[in-house]
Amino acid sequence: MEGHRLERATEALREEITELISYELEDPRLEGVEVVDLKLDPKMRFAHVQVRVAGDAEAHKAALAALEGARGFIRRELTARVPLPHLPDLRFEEAGMLGSPERVQSLLKRIKKGRPRDAE
Repeated sequence: MEGHRLERATEALREEITELISYELEDPRLEGVEVVDLKLDPKMRFAHVQVRVAGDAEAHKAALAALEGARGFIRRELTARVPLPHLPDLRFEEAGMLGSPERVQSLLKRIKKGRPRDAE
């Protein structure tokens, strides 16, 4: 039951953060920022928000700085929108090129299934 609760909280937080970044934050540094994944630790103390940023390295730094600056606003909004007893501390991180490790594993499985057998 605990795993299901964690899963629901993770999905709710990811959806709300995506909406906040996409529609409510008006910082131009956040254009092209996409929430790829959110990892919530089992005790729900920390939420690691993985984002993908379009642009060069300077745009990546600027976007992460903008997210850090908006952290208080995002937390206040999440407190009002997501019914959790305690809102986790948000930590914004840049996702790799392919996204989360689970996504990478999924892509590798798909490639393996589609690969023809080696000729003997």
